[in-house]
Amino acid sequence: MTPCNIVFLDHDTFSPQTTLRAPASAHTWTDHPRTAVADIAARIADADIVVTNKVRLDAATIAGATRLKLIAVAATGTDNIDLQACAARGIVVSNIRNYARHTVPEHTFALIFALRRSILAYHAAVARGRWQEADQFCFFDYPIRDLAGACLGIIGDGVLGREVAQIGQALGMRTLFAAHKGSSGMGDLYTPFDHVLEQADIITLHCPLLPSTRNMIAAPEFARMHRRPLLINTARGGLVDEAALVDALQRRQISGAGFDVVSTEPPPPDHPFMQVMDAPNFILTPHVAWASDEAVQALADQLIDNIDAFLQGAPRNVVHAPLAR
Repeated sequence: MTPCNIVFLDHDTFSPQTTLRAPASAHTWTDHPRTAVADIAARIADADIVVTNKVRLDAATIAGATRLKLIAVAATGTDNIDLQACAARGIVVSNIRNYARHTVPEHTFALIFALRRSILAYHAAVARGRWQEADQFCFFDYPIRDLAGACLGIIGDGVLGREVAQIGQALGMRTLFAAHKGSSGMGDLYTPFDHVLEQADIITLHCPLLPSTRNMIAAPEFARMHRRPLLINTARGGLVDEAALVDALQRRQISGAGFDVVSTEPPPPDHPFMQVMDAPNFILTPHVAWASDEAVQALADQLIDNIDAFLQGAPRNVVHAPLAR
């Protein structure tokens, strides 16, 4: 039996301490720490299985990989894969599910706590001598607000959104799940999207990046945020109009923002977020909400489980192309 040829395009997106076991079936495995766009086609030309985290596989690239049978995405999101092209070729796409149910909500609340209590701002003030200057046991330069009693608006009702809601409720917060933007009649669980914007003290995003969700929060939405909420995004870059976010911060339409994702990663030096890195009410982390040691190891284990299941003729975690509208 000819060994299956497996190519991992961006292994460096796993932390160094992560153990990636070998698939059970006969195979060859080629690791690439990272892959430039110009190298993708050549590297997957003879692959039976391609493993990718964030390397984009478009229709033209997929067309050139004539042996390709499985794309094993080392993440939950599959917006970097042309699912329609895969469906047309009969290529299976699998993804990783539910591995981040603790790490992403915990990172979400780390950002919320840090911003709601101005932790970084106070730390920086102490570092530059403000405490000595105040000449008393404390000082009050930045706002400090409790979470108990605050309204938490959650956009996205999957595993992560629901875990965030549970933590919020345990802290005494009132939680609202937003209905899909522009939708009605989704049931009692959901609050109209615009009402969430108007009522929430904190808004947190936990939805996929789709054509319908790209820039779902932009200047008109910021104008509706009457309570000047915090905005948290640990989901996907592109859900928020990033220039409009910076403008909203500067206009004080929102109290602060904590982002773990950007539409271009890493962001270029002229990206709008780079203009506000010194702002006391803005935190940007480098897409690491998913990356606790425990979560990355669980992801790696599930990735190989997906490959093993496919090679045994029983694909799992299969992602289907969206239906045309």
